[in-house]
Amino acid sequence: MRHRARRRFSQNFLIDRVCIDRIVGSVAPTRGDHIVEIGPGLGALTEPLLDAVGHMDAIEVDRDAARMLEERFAGQSLSVHCVDFLEFDLASLGSDLRLVGNLPYHISTPILFTVNQSRDFIKDCHFMLQREVVDRMVAAPASADYGRLSVMLQCRWSIEKLFDVPPTSFRPQPKVWSSVVRMLPEQTIAISDAGVFHRIVEAAFSKRRKTLRNALRGLVSEEDFETCSIDPGRRGETLSVADFAGLANQLSRRITASSE
Repeated sequence: MRHRARRRFSQNFLIDRVCIDRIVGSVAPTRGDHIVEIGPGLGALTEPLLDAVGHMDAIEVDRDAARMLEERFAGQSLSVHCVDFLEFDLASLGSDLRLVGNLPYHISTPILFTVNQSRDFIKDCHFMLQREVVDRMVAAPASADYGRLSVMLQCRWSIEKLFDVPPTSFRPQPKVWSSVVRMLPEQTIAISDAGVFHRIVEAAFSKRRKTLRNALRGLVSEEDFETCSIDPGRRGETLSVADFAGLANQLSRRITASSE
């Protein structure tokens, strides 16, 4: 490899052919799919994906890596966007996007929330992340990993952990295990106001040891808790995604009624 991994970009290049094949098999790309790869690095996933679909987009913040990709796939239909994904407008690429990526672990959560905001343009996502992050994404209520990330994603996505990946699959080797996850944009829980929902979830998990009564004081009233049949003496991590949606919708109704 002519490119040295850069710590500031959290670069760990995938080199395990078996793992690459498993990821591509999970994506199951077909001709004409609109794949967008986030952080392609040296192109380990790019090559088999591009061979399968014929044309794809790649978003790479590292200028040297982006230039190497353009040289390696010259003459093929790969559009390389040398830009920070957090500042990129996914809507500019169209709809039914299939996102794939070995995400940089130091900004994986901001990337996930950015993806969450663009879900209307996305068909599915297949990401590799630090295993602990994936465990949080799929965590159930009342478990140690359940938190704000769990709720904010599960309310809008069907999320499935596919398999774990050892540090030996990368160069240089990270100090942690990784996992591959599949995300499908499926919102089965109605949320009246996304902003209100976000405020309630953020407040409930800002101080995990506090009861809901204290964590949501000044935001959710005793009457709101009673209407939703939720004990205000519980802690936020015990509530399901549907419980949070119910509280948010009740608060939205109360705010609307008071303004009329």
